Amino acid sequence: MTLPWSPLRWANSITKMLNAVYGTTPERFPVNVTLVAKEYSHQRFPDDPITLVKGATLPGFDGALYRAPAAKKGWGIVYNDSIKSAGRINFTLGHEFGHYLIHRLSHPDGIECGDQDMVRWDSDYAQLEQQANEFAVGLLMPLDDFRRQIGPKAKPSLEEIGACAKRYDVSLIAATLRWLQYTERRSVLVVSRDGFILWARSSDRALRTGAYFKTVGRSPIPIPELSLAARPSLLAGANAIEHDENVWFAESCEEIALASDHYDFTLSLLHLGRAVWRNQDDEEPTDDTFDLMQRSLGNPG
Repeated sequence: MTLPWSPLRWANSITKMLNAVYGTTPERFPVNVTLVAKEYSHQRFPDDPITLVKGATLPGFDGALYRAPAAKKGWGIVYNDSIKSAGRINFTLGHEFGHYLIHRLSHPDGIECGDQDMVRWDSDYAQLEQQANEFAVGLLMPLDDFRRQIGPKAKPSLEEIGACAKRYDVSLIAATLRWLQYTERRSVLVVSRDGFILWARSSDRALRTGAYFKTVGRSPIPIPELSLAARPSLLAGANAIEHDENVWFAESCEEIALASDHYDFTLSLLHLGRAVWRNQDDEEPTDDTFDLMQRSLGNPG
């Protein structure tokens, strides 16, 4: 019996194909998901390909994978055409392509995905959505290429991460989360709105040294009064500041903040210094650091 491919194996297989076709030419990125999804599915699954990719009215959803109508073969990927962010649309396409490759046989009637499904990457989230996101991340932002843009020891600004977001045609949040997956730095991404933390994501080293915000099952956490996120008037100008101890954490840190143009929330990227590695008996699990608190949240492009 042949075991189903993992999301990462699907992404790596298509990445190798694209590398062979485009090499290091400018056409390699961003990935044209519409073209790749149609051509790859027709070659790999000629009797069950993707035949349609288009925008449509999808109230309450960012994207969906639908089976073709009766008497027609194949599948259609549909994204919400009211989405303003091109990067968010592109990630949605990659996400739905992942559903097609991984889940169409087990979900013959298709899958509809809410807007929060594109940004929640924690391991405790619905397995289908996590797997589709894992595929989209690997396809759109291959790890080897991303590491060449920003090294694992670098301390990037949001502008530098934004350049990667532009390279891969994804949202700033998606690019920042990808960087947090491999960085060797102690860094934390905080998304806030109306004076409270919506959710936060820590790099592995930050998490293991106690730099995280637990939001699951707890009262909303207010953002620090001295933070850039709490002072929107400063975000129009300088958007980086060095904090002393006991602002965001018990240690000093640098905050780089950006107010979203499309959505009513603020991103704060916190860079901390070196810390002594410690083992924690009650170490915070990764999935608890990234909770959307059941709110709809879109990505800034």
